[in-house]
Amino acid sequence: QVQLVESGGGLVQAGGSLRLSCAASGSIFSINSMGWYRQAPGKQRELVATITSGGRTNYADSVKGRFTISRDSAKNTVYLQMSSLKPEDTAVYYCYCDGRYSTDYTSYTGWGQGTQVTVSS
Repeated sequence: QVQLVESGGGLVQAGGSLRLSCAASGSIFSINSMGWYRQAPGKQRELVATITSGGRTNYADSVKGRFTISRDSAKNTVYLQMSSLKPEDTAVYYCYCDGRYSTDYTSYTGWGQGTQVTVSS
């Protein structure tokens, strides 16, 4: 199995910044992409940002220019630097990764437990 542990959420005023971290561990042979999704109350989970093993990034239009995703492949960790936060960024943020297990080389997709980000106006 693969476990993902997130940290860094919290309460911040509009215009502020937060940095989320997510570390993957377990039976990992390889990690292809890592990223972040979020889910606000009453809404569907939506993609925030992803990053591939080669460093290619993809962002939701709503966060472009404000959020930056990065990863430390040696640590199996992905980060999300969030700046110029808005109240509409309030949500539970979930990290994910996909790749292959070290046990049998089959593919997996792992999810974190979620971390709350609340932006006050």
